[in-house]
Amino acid sequence: MKNKKLLTAILLVSFFYAFGKNQVSFYDLKTEYKTTPISIDVQHPGLSWKINATERNTLQDFYQIQAATTIRDLKRGKNLLWDTQKTASSGSIHIKYAGKELESMQRVYWRVRVWCGKTASSWSEPTFFETGLYSSSDWKAQWIKSEFDQRDEPDPSPYFRKEFNLNNKVKKAKAYASSIGLYELFINGKRAGNEYLTPGWTSYKNRIQYQVYDVTNLVNQGANAMGFALGNGWFRHFRSNNRAGSYYDFLAGIVQLEIEYEDGTKESIITDNSWKSSTGSILSSTIYDGEKYDARKEMSGWSQAGFNDADWQGTSVVDQSKDILVGSQGEPVIKNEELKPIKIWKNDKGELIADMGQNMVGWIRLKVNGEAGTKITLKHAEVLDKDGHFYIKNLRAADQLIEYTLKGHGEEVYEPHFTFMGFRYLLIEGFPGMPTADNITGIVVHSHIPVIGNFECSNDLINQLQHNIQWGQKGNFVDVPTDCPQRDERLGWTGDAQAFAPTACFNMYTPAFYKKWLKDLAYDQDDQGRIPHVIPNNLGTNDVAACGWADAGLIVPWVVYQYYGDKTVLEDQYESMKAWVEYQRRTAGDSYLWNTGHHFGDWLAFATTRSDYPGATTDKDLLATAFFAYSTSLLKQTAEVLGKDQDAREYAQLFEHIKAAFNKEFITPSGRMSSNTQTAYVIALYFNLFPEDKIETAAKRLADDVKQFGHLTTGFLGANLINIVLSRHGYTDLAYMLLNRTDYPSWLYPVTRGATTIWERWDGIKTDGSFQNAGMNSFNHYAYGAVGDWMYRTITGINQSSPGFKTFDIKPEIGGDLSYAKASYNSMYGEIKSGWELKDNEIRMNVTIPANTTARVYVPASSEGKIKENGIPLSNSEEIKVLGSDNGYVELEVGSGDYNFIIQK
Repeated sequence: MKNKKLLTAILLVSFFYAFGKNQVSFYDLKTEYKTTPISIDVQHPGLSWKINATERNTLQDFYQIQAATTIRDLKRGKNLLWDTQKTASSGSIHIKYAGKELESMQRVYWRVRVWCGKTASSWSEPTFFETGLYSSSDWKAQWIKSEFDQRDEPDPSPYFRKEFNLNNKVKKAKAYASSIGLYELFINGKRAGNEYLTPGWTSYKNRIQYQVYDVTNLVNQGANAMGFALGNGWFRHFRSNNRAGSYYDFLAGIVQLEIEYEDGTKESIITDNSWKSSTGSILSSTIYDGEKYDARKEMSGWSQAGFNDADWQGTSVVDQSKDILVGSQGEPVIKNEELKPIKIWKNDKGELIADMGQNMVGWIRLKVNGEAGTKITLKHAEVLDKDGHFYIKNLRAADQLIEYTLKGHGEEVYEPHFTFMGFRYLLIEGFPGMPTADNITGIVVHSHIPVIGNFECSNDLINQLQHNIQWGQKGNFVDVPTDCPQRDERLGWTGDAQAFAPTACFNMYTPAFYKKWLKDLAYDQDDQGRIPHVIPNNLGTNDVAACGWADAGLIVPWVVYQYYGDKTVLEDQYESMKAWVEYQRRTAGDSYLWNTGHHFGDWLAFATTRSDYPGATTDKDLLATAFFAYSTSLLKQTAEVLGKDQDAREYAQLFEHIKAAFNKEFITPSGRMSSNTQTAYVIALYFNLFPEDKIETAAKRLADDVKQFGHLTTGFLGANLINIVLSRHGYTDLAYMLLNRTDYPSWLYPVTRGATTIWERWDGIKTDGSFQNAGMNSFNHYAYGAVGDWMYRTITGINQSSPGFKTFDIKPEIGGDLSYAKASYNSMYGEIKSGWELKDNEIRMNVTIPANTTARVYVPASSEGKIKENGIPLSNSEEIKVLGSDNGYVELEVGSGDYNFIIQK
């Protein structure tokens, strides 16, 4: 007994010696940026994990990953697909699977352990990924279409169904589905999955995504039925910018249900010409115009076994390639939250209006009782006019209309299927009685991009601005990064995307979203290297190659790499990036000046009606040449990252040629620019186009211009960078002034007018309450929200110093009459926090550094003697390294952990 107690004591002492000081565990294990994905279609998916540690200064020294086809084998360490053994590396993101060749429809379980010092951690809990269909030959299913698809507009949505028997007990079932058109899949009367607007929007002539659903719980031994409905979506009758356009002139679907029985046998249920089709309650459905639905035409039980389909017609097989089918690469569009109206009333015109309290994107769930044949119409608008009347002129040709006809059997609940709207206000017509909040629910729909960044400060107007920035991103990240979500546009405008990308990556988890979109950019790029204005491109072959727009082909991949540390985005896009720069080089010729072609310029820059100053117009050839230089510099840096040394040298030299030409053409010997605008100086300074001896002069000219006007004059190409450039050159006070300004033009002017998202124009609603030109006046347009990047980087000081925030700086610049500010950012390694508060003649600064990272923290103090950390004088700390002090900051090198600094003023 004594020996047993002694042994127990020894084991406890050994345990606490090995693990007691630093408990290491794992969370957020991901494969290709996703948690337990089941449609992986690459052979070497990237694996990532985050580390929790109880001790400060935790760094990973080694890792070991194991992978197997069963959890039992994984836990036993037997029959492994892959075992890295103990690998010397601090890398914990994007570790490429390098085991046995993966097969289609294969589940792979994996786990990881690490060494932080000499002792190994425990193994992580197992996670898994599952491969999709690697080859078109894996598709046994065929594309089918309905005999009812007449290709007319409006056209009822076709429905498809098939009954089948499963003779044994089912172990697992997976459905692989896609469509030409949008689809919803049902099995035994239940909807498969929680994704909407599937299969998403891609370069349809080159690739169409398929989705994979685990439907084990939806199928039964015995009689079963499967069905799906189709809508036009982005495929057909998609009149962007009032142009008639369709990718296809028919709708079709493809479904493959893979069954594995308990006895190990397998069976496939596939689409073929044995399926039946009909039309039903969805009378018409398009992206811009909305949906018309007649509940009297519902077919109860149509996707269940035993349904009488005697009057249904046949289907036909479509000769459509399966080579273009790819596993879902972006993030699914899902229902993310619900809103209730804050007010329902009738105005003086008798319009029955509901205010959702937030400019949102999605649709309304309608709950209603009434007589059969009663028709309810829902119209959607972003704003009311100054008299409180419904306003939809800015929707242009988009109807954004829902028509619902009641069937008249008790309470009815309806949601649209293949459309979405951008709106805050509803105009309700035909509703039986007076609706209440119980009758109306706003369903907020966007890509599944969780919020990973938050910013807050002592100024409520700035906090509302942050709210507006994030809601603008939600509403415009519906499978592609669109310009706006309401009018007859809703397109993936590249200029907006590149300007907003850094802020987008701070706010939300966007790597898979952007990587998917960038692949479509490469597909839609033409053989000359020209990148279209919108991605996917549905405008035409001539709507291409505008500076600041097409350069998204280099800017966005570089931003994604910087935020998420994944070289594969650069590898995937490299040829596309190179092709665009080479197009610019050919176009500029020996002059290195890009002075031809169509360009949008500094879109929606400040303009006036003054005779002596029409506005802040920046010459387009200046902007084009500047972006040519910037894209070239990014290509050079990309080549360096990828080890393409010859390319790196070539594009470094090309950049110097462009810079010299730019200086000769657009910068005077005294440092004045030919276009004496804020945007011209901002672009040239940010792109490193000034000679070293003129940078200070140029920055002062910019600052003087800002002082003279008292506001910004920038458009889409300058607004995202102006505050960054001002702060970089010592004018953060002016950047704060621009941020705090509440008069037009400014970021806060729309906030004072009640905005809940970012506007397209600085004065979408004018000071007299009237509207800007309805032809170009979106109230949900994220581009000007790009100032959010500066808020994170400067006010709270979070800046990566290596890709993915493996190392980073925290250097807040206190000012703007703020008494506190705080931000958090959930990086690939874990959550980074930075906050400061002015209180009791002290500065209190709190930071969090995630495990397996290090940071330089710049504490605003005149000397280290003014600083205490957790109540201990900094000089007594054994965990923090003081590197020096300069310009009002003490520079510290810190490892992981939470730090609380108090600085005496």
